[in-house]
Amino acid sequence: MGAESAESAGSVRWRPRPGRAERQLTTAGLCALVCLAAGGLWAGYVLGHLGTPGIAEPTRHLAVLGYGLAAVAGGVLLHAHRPGLELGWVLLAYGGALILPLAAETPVWTEVSDPRYVGAVVVLKSVGYTVSGTIWQALPLWLPYGRLTDRRWWLAIGAVGLWMAPQASYYVYQPTVFGRPNPLADSTVADWLRQFNGTLHITQLVVWVALTALVVLVPLARTRRVPRRRRQYVLLAIAVYLLWAGAEAGYYFNGQSTASYAAYAAASALWTLTLAAVVVRDGSWRLDRSARRILVGLLVAAGLAVVFVLLAGLLSTMLLPGRGFGALCVVALVFLLAGGLPRGVRWASGIVDRWYYGARAQPYQVLRSLAGRVSQTVDPQDVPAVLCATVGDELRLPGVDLTVSTRGGERRLAAVGEHPGEGERFALVHRGSEIGRLTVAPRPGQRTLDDSDRDILRSLADQAAPAVASLQLMADLRASREQIVAAREEERRQLRRDIHDGLGPLLAGLRLRLQGAAAVDDPARFAAALEDVADDLATAVREVRRITDRLGPTALGDYGLSRALRRLADTFSGDELTVTALLAPDPLPELPAAVEVAVYRITAEALNNVLRHARATSATVTVLVDPGRLELTVEDDGQGPGRGDPGHPGVGLRSMSERAAEIGGCCTVHPAAGLGRGTRVHAVLPRHPAAG
Repeated sequence: MGAESAESAGSVRWRPRPGRAERQLTTAGLCALVCLAAGGLWAGYVLGHLGTPGIAEPTRHLAVLGYGLAAVAGGVLLHAHRPGLELGWVLLAYGGALILPLAAETPVWTEVSDPRYVGAVVVLKSVGYTVSGTIWQALPLWLPYGRLTDRRWWLAIGAVGLWMAPQASYYVYQPTVFGRPNPLADSTVADWLRQFNGTLHITQLVVWVALTALVVLVPLARTRRVPRRRRQYVLLAIAVYLLWAGAEAGYYFNGQSTASYAAYAAASALWTLTLAAVVVRDGSWRLDRSARRILVGLLVAAGLAVVFVLLAGLLSTMLLPGRGFGALCVVALVFLLAGGLPRGVRWASGIVDRWYYGARAQPYQVLRSLAGRVSQTVDPQDVPAVLCATVGDELRLPGVDLTVSTRGGERRLAAVGEHPGEGERFALVHRGSEIGRLTVAPRPGQRTLDDSDRDILRSLADQAAPAVASLQLMADLRASREQIVAAREEERRQLRRDIHDGLGPLLAGLRLRLQGAAAVDDPARFAAALEDVADDLATAVREVRRITDRLGPTALGDYGLSRALRRLADTFSGDELTVTALLAPDPLPELPAAVEVAVYRITAEALNNVLRHARATSATVTVLVDPGRLELTVEDDGQGPGRGDPGHPGVGLRSMSERAAEIGGCCTVHPAAGLGRGTRVHAVLPRHPAAG
C-alpha cells in the first residue's frame, strides 16, 4: 500500500481506446438496464397488488430504489466519462446488490411459496447484502481518483467481505422469511451462522466503527497531494459519507423506524450522487458519440420504466376479469406510447447534450453569445478579450490565446486561463491571408479536442477574423509609428555624433588657427596661416556636405527634383548605356520632401541595378505627376529580371519597395511589356502623403 505516494493526477488520466471503451460502456449500460427493469417490475408489481396481504413490506422497501438507482446512475455517468473506471463498476455492483434481491423477494410476500424459490431468494439476499455492505464499508478507498492506488487494497477489501458475510447472511437461520417458512433454517450452515453472530455481535459493531474511521482517514491522507479544487470535492464526499454512516447507525439502533429509514435512504442517495458529481465535475472529460447514444438509450429506457409503473398503478383497478374496456385501454396506451417514442428520444438527446456538451451541443448559441458580447463592447481593443472569454466560458476550455501577425512579428492580443502552450491552433483568415491564430488548450484528461469543439472554434475564428484584421492594421500602424520614432531618434543621435565628432573639432581648430594668425606680424607667415585656415574650411564644407547628404540627397537641395533626375541620368549614361529622363509636366511641380526623396532614391537604385545586372543598352526614366499621385517608371532593354526566388528579392528591390511603402505607395518589378526582354520598375506614390 506504500505505492500510494506515487499517485498523481497525471498517472490516472484516462487515455481513450475507442473499441474497448465503447464495449465497457455498453456493458455498464446493460447492467443498468437490468437494474432498471428489475426496479420497474418491482414497483409495478407493488402498485398492481395494493391491498393484497403481505404487500406492505415490499412497499416499504421501495425507498431502496431511490439510492439504489442513484448508485446505478452514478456508475453509468462515470463510465460515460472514463470507461473502465473502477469506481463506476463498484457503484453498479452496489446498486445491483441492493435492487435485485429486493425485487426477487417481492412475489414471495404475496403469492409464491415454492421452497426452492424461497431458498434461492434467501441466498441471493445474503450475497447481495454481503456485496453491498462490503462496498459501503470500502467506498472512500476509491477517492480521490476513482480507483485504488495499489492492488493490495483488493486483499483488504476481500477480508472485509469475509468479515461481513456472516452478518449479511442472518436471513439464512431465520425460521420465517418473507412471510414463508425458511427451508434453510435447519441446515448446518444456518446453525454455524447463528452461533457466530451471537458470539461476536459486540465485536462486529466495534469493527464496523473502526473500519469506518479507517476508510475515512485513507482518502484524507491522499488529499495532501492533490490540487485544491479536487481536495475540496473529496472533503465534501467524506462529509456526506459520515452523514450516511450516522444515518445507518440511527436506523439500526432506533428500532428501524420509518423516519430513520427515510433518513438513511436520503443520505444514501445523497452520498452516491455526491460521489458521482465529484468525479464527473472535477474536469470536463471527453464524451464521444457512442457514449452519447448509450446514455440516450438509458434515459429513454428510464422514461419508459416510469411510464410503465404509472400505467400499472393506473390500470390495476381496471384490468378485472370480463372487462374488455381495460384491455382496449392498454392497447390504445401502447400505441400512444409508441407514437411518442421519437419525441422522447429527441427530448432525452437534448438533455444529454446540454448536460455533457454544454454550449457545444448548440454551435449557433455560441456564435449568438459572441455576437451579443461584441455588440456590448465599446472599445474595439476589447474584442479579442471578449472572444477568448466567450470560448473559455461557453466551451469550458482551460486556456485560450489569441495572437496576430504584425510587421514586428507575433503579437498577443488577449489570453484567458492557463497558457495553452502547444494546444490546437485555428487560423484567422481574412481575404485569403492568415492574419493570426486562436490557440486553445484541451480539457484536463483530453489529449486533443473533439470534432464538435473544432467545428465551433473554426466558425468562431471565421467570424472574428474581420475584427482582428482591423486590429492587425492598428497594430501595424502602431508598429510603424514606433519604427518612425525609433528611426528619427537614431537619426538625431547620429547627427549629434557627426557634428560633435567631425564638424565640432574642425570649427574649434579653425578658431585656434584664426587666433594664431591674428598674432603673426610676418606677412609670409600670415599668408601661410590663412592657407591653413582655407584648407580647414574646405574640410569643414566637405563634412557639412557629408552630414547633409545623410539627411537627404544633396542634388535635391542644389538643383531640385527635375534637374537632379536629369543629372542622375547623365551620371549613369556612358559608352554602353544611354539613360533618358522623361518628365510630365516638365519641370515637375513642387512636391513634398518625402516624395522627392523617395523618387530620387528609387530611381538611383533602379538605374544602379540596370548598370550592374541588366546588360542593357538603353534605359528610360519616366515621371508622371497628376493631382492625386505620382508614377515613376524605370524601363530597360536588358536581360530581364533574375531567375532567383521571387519570394526572396534582393536588398535593392526590397529597399525600393520599403521606400514606396513608407509614404503609402507601392513598387513592383516585372518584365518589360512589349519588348520581349528587359525589366520594368513601376512605383506609384501619393502626391500628398498622409501625416504620420
